[in-house]
Amino acid sequence: MRSRDFSGGLHPTVILWVAVGMLGFAVLPWYGVEDGFFGLSWLFEGYPLDSEFAPALILNLKGEKLWLAPLGLLLATPLLLWGRRKSDPLFGRLLVAIGAAGFAWLLFQGFAIGLRGWQFGWLHSLFGDLDDRQFGMGYGALLVGLAFLFLFSLGLAARGAVGGDVFVVSTIAFVVASVGLFIFMPILQMLANALITEDGTYSLTTFLGKLFSARLWSLDCLAGGSRCGVAWNSLFLAVLVGVLTTVLGLVFALMVTRTGFRYGKLLRALTVLPIITPPFVIGLAIILLFGLSGAVTQTFSELFGIQPTRWIYGLPGLLIAQLLAFTPIAFLVLIGVVEGVSPSMEEAAQTLRANRWQTFWTVSLPLMRPGLANAFLLGFIESMADFGNPLVLGGNFDVLSTEIFFAIVGAQNDEAQAAILALVLLAFTLLAFYAQRFWLGKKSYTTMSGKGDAGVHPELPTGLKRAVYGAAGFWVAFTIFIYATIFYGSFVKLWGVDHSLTFAHYVKAFAVGWNEFGIHWKGSAWSSFWTTLQIALISSPLTAAIGLLTAYLLVRQNFAGKNAFEFGTMLSFAIPGTVIGVSYVIAFNVPPIELTGTGIILVLSFIFRNMPVGVRAGVASMSQIDKSLDESSLTLGANSWQTFRKVVLPLLRPAIVAALVYSFVRAMTAISAIIFLVSARYDMSTSYIVGRVENNEYGIAIAYSAVLIGVMLVVVGLMQLLVGRRNIGRRGQHGDPQSGGWRSNVSLPARNQPAFSGGG
Repeated sequence: MRSRDFSGGLHPTVILWVAVGMLGFAVLPWYGVEDGFFGLSWLFEGYPLDSEFAPALILNLKGEKLWLAPLGLLLATPLLLWGRRKSDPLFGRLLVAIGAAGFAWLLFQGFAIGLRGWQFGWLHSLFGDLDDRQFGMGYGALLVGLAFLFLFSLGLAARGAVGGDVFVVSTIAFVVASVGLFIFMPILQMLANALITEDGTYSLTTFLGKLFSARLWSLDCLAGGSRCGVAWNSLFLAVLVGVLTTVLGLVFALMVTRTGFRYGKLLRALTVLPIITPPFVIGLAIILLFGLSGAVTQTFSELFGIQPTRWIYGLPGLLIAQLLAFTPIAFLVLIGVVEGVSPSMEEAAQTLRANRWQTFWTVSLPLMRPGLANAFLLGFIESMADFGNPLVLGGNFDVLSTEIFFAIVGAQNDEAQAAILALVLLAFTLLAFYAQRFWLGKKSYTTMSGKGDAGVHPELPTGLKRAVYGAAGFWVAFTIFIYATIFYGSFVKLWGVDHSLTFAHYVKAFAVGWNEFGIHWKGSAWSSFWTTLQIALISSPLTAAIGLLTAYLLVRQNFAGKNAFEFGTMLSFAIPGTVIGVSYVIAFNVPPIELTGTGIILVLSFIFRNMPVGVRAGVASMSQIDKSLDESSLTLGANSWQTFRKVVLPLLRPAIVAALVYSFVRAMTAISAIIFLVSARYDMSTSYIVGRVENNEYGIAIAYSAVLIGVMLVVVGLMQLLVGRRNIGRRGQHGDPQSGGWRSNVSLPARNQPAFSGGG
């Protein structure tokens, strides 16, 4: 990105970030306030002189917290660049030094000094007793940290990093810092416990003994034994789920886009149903239908004299539940990829006398490989990390996620064992990640360019079309059956005992009254419902934004450490939510980042847990967009930010919808991570439902789930309307232009449009 070289003053981007840093250092409270991150009561409780709410500058002037003073001096140092051009070598070197030193000192002083003074024994030995302490960082520290981070980025860009592109360098720095603080740091603190023994010492022998135990790697089931190791169970189930969800997702994507199916919108809505359902609710419905006393099991027993069994518990039940839950993820990823395949390429194949089957097999399907690979990877990782379904349906088929949970909260309370299990799970995910990269290779899958493309997709081969209709029809019927059971169960007084219909469950959970203060939300579920909705609406757009920016960096930019960067963004998705939750409690329960019990920790856990969906959906869609579009925009004078916003982003509407929808519904339905992070003030819907299940109040649990499904359907529909669909200028099947939704016209900037640096 090109930037004007200012002279006669200070570069405006430097001024911006110095001002942001000074705002944090001299104006806002340095430490966190008790009423939460968004609370403002501190303005009326002694601010700015009270030490609890004072900015760092006031604290230093009062002779307190003098270790913060170097941060203020470093923030003033960029003034030495007054009058120097960006091309001056000193400009880049000084900003890199200031940014690195400031950010490093901010972290060091935060981790070195805590609630009891020195955090580490060697610091106490070196400097003696410290007669002061400090709490978790707040608004001021956050702004100062951002200022140093972006000054560092501006310095790197000035020195020519990534072609001197300020937007790209700043985005890389922000994503790396965020992933480091909110993924690597807590997980590393958790995994550090893998070497700890019961007496608190470190032992490599104990670690290796647990890592290679028969409980993990036994193959007795192949020799006629009753069980295989937990690791093999998880791997087999994940591969099976990854393959089948990808196939089913492709079936639905083909049915919507390539068969002339008239009810595509209804089918899209139906395929989204499982993803907006709390995970254990599907498992509960399967048990109510196919369990030992289930409706279907008892019906078959009476009709055919078949002895009821517990066949649904274990691999069969888990496979059915995970296919129901994760097929929509594959569909959301693949629908944009299937739509993006260029009809002109398929028409060229038919012109060369290829039949419809040859065209599909040799042209269409290979161009879908990025979507297929990403759909498999997401299905594999989701199965590995799934907690709710194995908890309900696992039976004797033990998997890693539930073993980790019981290792942490069970009678054994063995954090070292949980960390070792997490390492095994991470190794499997890493293997799947590189298998996907190997399968894709270095081939080009570009199908959209700046040239016109008014072709028409050929119909599927007759045999394939029938197979697609058959598979989709069966799965749709089964899905409707499952959800009819859930809906009916919410009105049943007591399932299996009294099937009379009642509204009592809804009334108890969502009763509304009126008093002298106005509307009274007197139902027991309202508090958790409003909290869940608020947290989900805040986290979903942030998740989508960070995910798509990361995808842009991975597909469109080349920089050192790109492979490690990509793996780092997928790491949180590979770790079970139970580990994420516990690691967040360990990392953020004490200074310098003290977030336990707040709403912010829930937002952060959702952002970085669900970010990989936005990344993979963005990578799959962006792989099909020709880089010549970016180059044309840059040639006409736009910078990278303008190109991303006006050219690339409008073509990513399917990926935007996938990221928004998935991150929102996962925030509404997550259980494994937030079960450790909820508090009395911030209770979530799934933790409330789990409490009802534990109290055998199944009717209320199912009724609450039905309400959540209805609310999420409405919100998902609104998101799709707001984002719209991309229009890439192709004819419909009958020669009419495709229409509907918000047109995503791509506009290149005029040649005389001014270009500005990405940093300001």
